[in-house]
Amino acid sequence: MKRIWLIPLGLFAVLLGFLGVGLTRDPHRIPSPLIGRAAPGFDLQRLNSPGESISPADFKGRVWLLNVWASWCDSCRQEHPLLLQYAHSQHVPLVGLDYKDSPVDARHWLAEAGDPYDMVGVDADGRVGVNYGVYGVPETYVIDRQGHIVYKQIGPLTPEVLKDRLLPLIRKLSS
Repeated sequence: MKRIWLIPLGLFAVLLGFLGVGLTRDPHRIPSPLIGRAAPGFDLQRLNSPGESISPADFKGRVWLLNVWASWCDSCRQEHPLLLQYAHSQHVPLVGLDYKDSPVDARHWLAEAGDPYDMVGVDADGRVGVNYGVYGVPETYVIDRQGHIVYKQIGPLTPEVLKDRLLPLIRKLSS
């Protein structure tokens, strides 16, 4: 009976252990159940060509990036100059997914800030984002030639992530 105080102390030690492990993890590297699986299909209206559509089938046989963004997203504005820089390098196609946004606002923002995308699909209701497991914008996916998701970046791209993770992966998948 005198050792009953050891139970709360033991539980507290276990909780501290979980907290310690959690603090050492990168919050941008949340494991996605979609890694290694086929990218979910969609058929969306193109932002700048309303009569035309865009789908993953348009990129079959090619490595490509899917960047989920919105004009109302501050973090998207943070990564935008890097996307513009990437667009000039022409490594692989950069496809935008305008997530839960007004097409008018999206077109206005891209006209003002510059358009790095080869194509942009309009996901006004967010259903495609849900199928991709979007936690919040921005997110970027690397999709291989077979149409499988091989990498997911949660949060804005940084020069380090682009240089150290995405570009080496793109080179490997493209060769």
